[in-house]
Amino acid sequence: MDTEYLIRKMEKYADEKGVPIMEKDGINFLSEFVRLNNIKNILEIGTAIGYSAINMALVGEDVYVTSIERDKDRYIEAVKNVKNIGLDRRITLVLADAFDFNTDEKFDLIFIDAAKSQYLKFFNKFSKNLKEKGYIVTDNIKFHGLAFSDKTKLSRNLKQLIVKLEKYVDFLRNNKEFKTRFFDIGDGVAISRRRLNENDKNATENK
Repeated sequence: MDTEYLIRKMEKYADEKGVPIMEKDGINFLSEFVRLNNIKNILEIGTAIGYSAINMALVGEDVYVTSIERDKDRYIEAVKNVKNIGLDRRITLVLADAFDFNTDEKFDLIFIDAAKSQYLKFFNKFSKNLKEKGYIVTDNIKFHGLAFSDKTKLSRNLKQLIVKLEKYVDFLRNNKEFKTRFFDIGDGVAISRRRLNENDKNATENK
């Protein structure tokens, strides 16, 4: 079956069912980032219906994705989509709460796109699984423009979520171990990478 047709079908399904998937310009940006930085091994927190995992895996035949999803219905839909598009050998889907998932594997890229209120905990838990020069990419940093905006008219639950998201952004901005760049693309994307130590800096400068 035609790949483009299947991706459009996923986009339509997500729109009709209210399943959050990455915005079009955001997924294009992420896919290009994977290509330009020679990313081969990816851990995704939050599969939904497999949209971003599939798009990342389509970058190259040597790109492998492990993706975690706790919602059973979305997981089942993702399994179907991955199989239909012929990527079941390169995308491993895991039905689990991310906090119950443990691995010693190291990844070139960790993509966080799950419960926004848990971003900080996801970052702290899985940063140990990042290769030394790998990247952590976080989506929905702006959260529909609500982050760092007037919260007086928001519901209590939404306000609490936004406050946690803002704390996460502050954590990234002030992090001593990781340097983060923020991109005003899609719903806001952050890309974090470990800061170079002096030896790495010297090696880079002497190249």
